[in-house]
Amino acid sequence: MSSSPADRSRSPLAQAVRRLLPARTVLAFVALLAVLFALSYTAGALAGPVAPGLHPAGGTGPKDPAPDDDMGGMHGMGAGAPRPVTVGTAAR
Repeated sequence: MSSSPADRSRSPLAQAVRRLLPARTVLAFVALLAVLFALSYTAGALAGPVAPGLHPAGGTGPKDPAPDDDMGGMHGMGAGAPRPVTVGTAAR
C-alpha cells in the first residue's frame, strides 16, 4: 500500500517523534497525577506537622528513654492469668 499524501508531507523527524511519544491519554494521566501530587503536598505543607513531638527512632529524640520501655500511666492494662475451667462445671 502507498502512503497518503498527508503522510508524505510530514517530515521524518516529526513522524519519529510522534511514534516515540506515549498516547495523549497517558500524558494526560501523568499530568493529572502531577497536579494531584502538587495539591496534596501544598495541603500538607499548610497543615503543618501532625505530631510535633514525634521523633524518628535513634534520631533527635529524648536522650534518656525509659529503661524498660514502660508506658507509664497505663494502669490496669495487664491481663491476669486465665482461670482453669473444669469440664462439666459452669464458669463464674
